Amino acid sequence: MASPSRRLQTKPVITCLKSVLLTYTFVFWVSGIVLLAVGIWGRVSLAVYFSLLDEKATNVPFVLVGAGTVVVLLGTFGCFATCRGSTWMLKLYAMLLSLIFLIVLVAAIVGFVFRHEIKTNFESNLDLALKDYNATADRHSEAVDTIQRTLHCCGVQNYSDWERTEYFSQKGIPHSCCKNQNDCSEGDLKDPNKARLKVFVDLGWSGSRLTEMWLIHQ
Repeated sequence: MASPSRRLQTKPVITCLKSVLLTYTFVFWVSGIVLLAVGIWGRVSLAVYFSLLDEKATNVPFVLVGAGTVVVLLGTFGCFATCRGSTWMLKLYAMLLSLIFLIVLVAAIVGFVFRHEIKTNFESNLDLALKDYNATADRHSEAVDTIQRTLHCCGVQNYSDWERTEYFSQKGIPHSCCKNQNDCSEGDLKDPNKARLKVFVDLGWSGSRLTEMWLIHQ
């Protein structure tokens, strides 16, 4: 009578294990594609938001692209190793998977722990961008205009934040705050009472609804 270890080595069992491993590897490979796509999308579409964060934050899209590329390559290697049935390849694949799992776990914990610091950093940089706003080709000023137009907001908390800026004393609230560009004169924007009827006044871009509004406008 065959021993249990011999029975586990039968062709149907090995085929089943290979199928499970291939399925898992395929899902892992698809997750790499998703990471790669998110990284590219972040670099192309969200560059303006990252420009108002800490310098290190601007590297996030590149990190995602790099991580996605590594996962795709590793997933491809895993499929090849599984199909070949190479013991040393499978062991190496298992070790690399464990390493990636630990890295992702650490990254998730760090992101959760420092989520409030990220929000605070974003708001403080936005406040500085308002104070230095000059409506020229300045990178931060362009970011302010883009965010206000895209998210239909004005100021950090609300439109009155602009009253404390040097730009307001010269030209009033920026046109990027206007609900209707054709019905928003400079005279209206210099008068807070008139501007209240012309610009976005519900809320600024800070607070928990920032993410919600940004998702709606994508």
